Amino acid sequence: MAPTRSTLGCSPPVLAAGRTGQALVPDPEALEQAELIRDCAPGRLWTDLSAALCGRHPHVALQALHDAGLLIHVLPELAATVDFSQEAGRRHKDVWEHTKTVVWQSVPRPEIRWAAALHDIGKVPTRRFLPDGKVTFHGHAEVGVRMFLRGPAKRIGFPPAACERITELIRFHLRPGQYDASWTESAIRRFARELGPHLDDLLLLSRADVTSKRPGKRKRCLRSITELSHEIRRLAVEDAKPKPLPSGLGTMLMSALELPPGKPIGELRSRLQALFEAGEIEGGRDAEYYVEQVRTRSLLDGVDVRTR
Repeated sequence: MAPTRSTLGCSPPVLAAGRTGQALVPDPEALEQAELIRDCAPGRLWTDLSAALCGRHPHVALQALHDAGLLIHVLPELAATVDFSQEAGRRHKDVWEHTKTVVWQSVPRPEIRWAAALHDIGKVPTRRFLPDGKVTFHGHAEVGVRMFLRGPAKRIGFPPAACERITELIRFHLRPGQYDASWTESAIRRFARELGPHLDDLLLLSRADVTSKRPGKRKRCLRSITELSHEIRRLAVEDAKPKPLPSGLGTMLMSALELPPGKPIGELRSRLQALFEAGEIEGGRDAEYYVEQVRTRSLLDGVDVRTR
């Protein structure tokens, strides 16, 4: 009986390669039938390919997909990176070998492994050779997102939440590596806020994306990502602390107590701050709470409220 759309999937040897690490020996007959994977149900593709990518040897599984002739049919965007560095007579980092290393180094969770596999597909259409011999891939993350949404996202049955996370990981995969000491606290907060629930996975992917064989460079890159992670956590803890005095308190004090601006307001804020630090009043309350504390604790006593 011919295989049906629902039963077609990755060949068992390919799936086994991800588990065992044993390279696939191409089967001529299987190569001839490789294009049948196009008829595989999208949900089955998600299940089988995720299993291959999340095995102990995902780099071997990727190579097996290529050697079995399946990659060109199911992920042509990724297949285009094979031998990409040797084209046009010039060399640069081998994108295919780099991708396999990133997948192998990444945390074995489907969204992260898929993002690792597809994060550099945008390099193929964005490669430019400069007169000095250098190679650039400007905008490859953004182009990669468009390629992902036009291709794999339509071809493979990604759950909606997984598709969204993979999209954002591809879009921002370069950002953590751009961190340096010049980033302000506002910039770090903005970065963390922009990534939202994808932040932790992005930092994990960014660490896996460090594949330099130069020990010094590799160490510097990993240390920079670690520093960014620490700064994000430090600022999150700081921001979670209740603010002792709310913004706009000075205006409220002037209005409610009929006080002039200037030194009287500063003195009242100092007295309220001291009470907070001593644990006698609460922090993070609305302005009316502190106005009431001024009244009940007679904090205006001794404050020069004369208008000058």
